[in-house]
Amino acid sequence: MALRPAALLSVGFLLLLTPGGLSHKGPASVPVRVSVENDLSNTTPESYLSSVVEGGVLLGALRRLQETEMDFKFTMKEDPNFGLFVESVNGVAGNEQEQTYWEILSESSGEYTRLEVGVGCYTPAANEHIVFRFSTWTSEQ
Repeated sequence: MALRPAALLSVGFLLLLTPGGLSHKGPASVPVRVSVENDLSNTTPESYLSSVVEGGVLLGALRRLQETEMDFKFTMKEDPNFGLFVESVNGVAGNEQEQTYWEILSESSGEYTRLEVGVGCYTPAANEHIVFRFSTWTSEQ
């Protein structure tokens, strides 16, 4: 029986020697920059800093941003076939009759790439710059 407490003490000692052995820090945080641009009005683009857990989706960064920044707000709508999509940012909503919407882009070195998935699926990279751009579309005849 004396061996059992000794074994437990050895395991406890090893945990103390292992970096992070007894502490649970959780997943790493990934910084994300978010900009809001409106091509249809003469407003200055707004820029924000947020973060998401490593491997987390953009929606998490937006929710965190909304909780910490008084001047950032967004709403979403869920489509049963296509999932979540951004409906409004900072009080400006897309409108089907006016053919306006929020385009979501990733910017790197001045090059913009449209995200292929929505905020509920997209996993941002560390220090990625996400741009929400209010734009119009044209109907194909």
